[in-house]
Amino acid sequence: MQDITQHLINGLSLGSIYALIALGYTMVYGVLQLINFAHSDIYMMGAFASYYVSRWFHLEDNPGIASLSLALIASMTACALLGVAIERLAYRPLRGAPKLNILITAIGVSLFLEFSGQLIFGADPKVFPSLIEDVPLIDTEFVVLKSLEVTVFVITLLALGILHYLVYKTKFGKSMRAISHNMTTASILGINVNKVIVITFMVGSALAGVGSVLVGLKYPKIEPLMGVMIGLKAFVAAVLGGIGNMTGAVIGALLMGLSEEFVVAYLSSTLRDALAFGLLIGILIWKPSGLFGKNSIEKV
Repeated sequence: MQDITQHLINGLSLGSIYALIALGYTMVYGVLQLINFAHSDIYMMGAFASYYVSRWFHLEDNPGIASLSLALIASMTACALLGVAIERLAYRPLRGAPKLNILITAIGVSLFLEFSGQLIFGADPKVFPSLIEDVPLIDTEFVVLKSLEVTVFVITLLALGILHYLVYKTKFGKSMRAISHNMTTASILGINVNKVIVITFMVGSALAGVGSVLVGLKYPKIEPLMGVMIGLKAFVAAVLGGIGNMTGAVIGALLMGLSEEFVVAYLSSTLRDALAFGLLIGILIWKPSGLFGKNSIEKV
């Protein structure tokens, strides 16, 4: 019983991080019908931004909420700006181009960021600073709950709450949902499509920045290729939930985190990464629209 409860906590913690990254994929796809493969590398850049800010300001010497907040702000700002730059320079000029062209461009941007990261930051892994003390808050025979897991849960819930408010309670959210339904009609009705798309990239990229800091705290090692595998898993989580559906992305990410944790615990750690690709294959075969997605007919 103790093992199962502990694995549940660990799986939900990992799934929460996947959710923050998966939401970036699903938001951009919902608006532009575009899989932004560079999203995982934006996440990587956010991790390095928070790492260097932490080093410059010696945040590790004073761990706590203030230090963690500063690192989060640095990562979110860097990711948001990078997301806007990518949208403006790489995706907007190709908005009317065939989808294959945009897909190849997204892969190219991803590779550019990865190799630029190796050139600028170096290929060697770096130890992420400890910005919050990881101490047991609950230590019983059934479960051990540490402050780091609580921090991950609280920050994720706060980010999801803010995102929910933005999407469903603000003018931007209404505009984004209108564009997702029909971009041409939304433009005719006076919605500034370019502005909404830019904000969507900003918000999605900022969420990836939050996830990068949490990953740095939970697994304190960062390197320029850190976004490859976690980005693929977050993408699979978005597809599992139904790409374009934000609720589905969160549930898919939690299922991915729980599945991965229990596979490692009760089967083999070597199957950790194989699980994501097995799920993707299964989804595409049995339910291509995902758990919460809707089947649609596309003219070609």
